[in-house]
Amino acid sequence: MTEIRLTTLSHGGGCGCKIAPAVLSQMLAELPLPNRFPDLLVGTDSSDDAAVYRLNEQQAIVATTDFFMPIVDDPHDFGRIAATNALSDVYAMGGKPIMALAVVGMPVDKLPVSTVRRILAGGASVCEAAGIPLAGGHSIDAPEPIYGLVALGLVHPDKVKRNDRAQPGDLLILGKPLGIGILSAALKKGELDEAGYARMIEHTTRLNGVGTTLGEMDGVHAMTDVTGFGLLGHLLEICRGSNLGADIAFRDIPLIDVAAELASRGYATGAANRNWDSYGSSVEIGDGLSEWQRKLLCDPQTSGGLLVACEPDSAAEVLALFRQHGFDQARQIGRMREGDCIVRVTTE
Repeated sequence: MTEIRLTTLSHGGGCGCKIAPAVLSQMLAELPLPNRFPDLLVGTDSSDDAAVYRLNEQQAIVATTDFFMPIVDDPHDFGRIAATNALSDVYAMGGKPIMALAVVGMPVDKLPVSTVRRILAGGASVCEAAGIPLAGGHSIDAPEPIYGLVALGLVHPDKVKRNDRAQPGDLLILGKPLGIGILSAALKKGELDEAGYARMIEHTTRLNGVGTTLGEMDGVHAMTDVTGFGLLGHLLEICRGSNLGADIAFRDIPLIDVAAELASRGYATGAANRNWDSYGSSVEIGDGLSEWQRKLLCDPQTSGGLLVACEPDSAAEVLALFRQHGFDQARQIGRMREGDCIVRVTTE
């Protein structure tokens, strides 16, 4: 750890910094839809993970920007997590990253150059692992430390995996376990042990590169990644975009064991409460689900897992691909259904 705790320099951290879904909807409500650009395949209308613009019959460019304030105190780990999280949006569209630019805001009067250099090195190491150049970027003097990437990728125009193309009967598969927000809350209070921190870094720095392969599957109808709005929030985006409902079972949802134990003891994030206030009216919670379990479903995930809606015949192949890429906790958690755009949660 560094002498200066990065998490003490910001009012939030990771994807928990996101503006609450309801507030964001109000902010974007009057933006004009870019319908006059026929080659813009994905824009702002579906709350998707990245923009997609068709270049020709064989290629479309995937473009996204993602940055946030520190979720951990170690500068190198902060850079790795932020970069992994940003590249995830390209993978969530079924794309393959080709290049990244750094987005940097640092309180230069509070952080030594060596600390900032380590943050940048962490991000660069993830780009190296993804096989892409970190080709430049932009920096400003800011009151709180901010780091992330502009990520660019390529995808075939017919293989784009939007978040609004789920079909009735599709099975839902989640690639990573939930609980990153809970671990970050414990870390900020100085109450996360070394084993818990190791689990946190393990999940937040694992690239969702399986998304590129999933993008080639016709049986995968919709895909997104679970980040700041929590599992329920991002599943509701699939439901609303696809005009469908969803049923999920809590017992089937993968959880980080340390996070589940901490949540049962009362650890939670303010962002989880803001998330629930934004979309709780569109969720039906079954009997027997406790308050801490509900909060885990709203827990903001930083560099979370891919959420896939696929036809039942493709589910085994999707799970096998996740396992081949090291996502051993990937699970089928529910299915899409016809009806109101409501997520129903049962204990079983």
